[in-house]
Amino acid sequence: MRIVTADDLDALLNYGALVDALADAFRADIEVPVRHHHTIAQPGADATLLLMPAWTLAGQRYIGCKVVTVFPDNAKSGKPSVYGQYMLLSGETGEPLALIDGRVLTAWRTAAASALAARYLAREDAAHLVMVGAGALAPHLVRAHAAVRPIKRVTLWNRTQSRAVALGFGLAVAGLEIDVTDNLQEAVREGDIVSCATLSANPLIHGKWLKKGSHLDLVGGFTPKMREADDDALRRARIFVDTRAGATREAGDITDPLKRRVIRKADIQADLFELCRGAAKGRKTRSEITLFKSVGTAIEDLAAAMLVWKRLAG
Repeated sequence: MRIVTADDLDALLNYGALVDALADAFRADIEVPVRHHHTIAQPGADATLLLMPAWTLAGQRYIGCKVVTVFPDNAKSGKPSVYGQYMLLSGETGEPLALIDGRVLTAWRTAAASALAARYLAREDAAHLVMVGAGALAPHLVRAHAAVRPIKRVTLWNRTQSRAVALGFGLAVAGLEIDVTDNLQEAVREGDIVSCATLSANPLIHGKWLKKGSHLDLVGGFTPKMREADDDALRRARIFVDTRAGATREAGDITDPLKRRVIRKADIQADLFELCRGAAKGRKTRSEITLFKSVGTAIEDLAAAMLVWKRLAG
């Protein structure tokens, strides 16, 4: 069995190939049970245990399962909020093939899923990205969006501005024009793509700020208690999700407005399965506002792990 570290992943993966691998996976015959989601009480913010299995049903046979813990208060002690490991097994024999760093794999595949959605939903000339949040996922999201759209300018906002400044230094070497702002409203009003990766319980993005033709990418909230965008954003936008089953059960940006009848399930235009298979159309006009909400799905992890394994073998 191969041990695949974070450094190995950074050497093996690139966003163009990973976005393509995810697109192929959403078209493929893969069994993806709804993930197990367990809350673990803590003295401060509650922790979460996630178990995410998936397996292929045709072609090369693989089984995969990710075990993830999310401890929001870890930042207070300087530790990552998210830990995880991914086990890839043979779908023919059940033999363990690789144990992969799950935290970094998650960051790569989550950002790639947002970029995949942006292929269908963001305007082709989108050049200004606003990145809300400066955690471990933020640089991946910036690079992933830049792999599918002609991003030239990136504006960074974070509650703790020093973290946004540090992120900006890391991104500047990529040749992007980087701004750090403390005025989120002004930044969102100018953004072609607004990507959010926070653990916020209360909306940060107001729908009235979104300009015509913009694309809102909501990544951070993964429980019904989390919100990154307000009701007005849901009302103004055409809504898309990574999976209907996951988003309507776990994503606070979807479940809360559904519960209060701000939106209906019929307002969700499509998920990534439907977009990738051509069963639904993404952006229809230059002026419409689009919104993509992801909570993550095991199909993305399996697709990324399979790509890693193939590159190791090749």
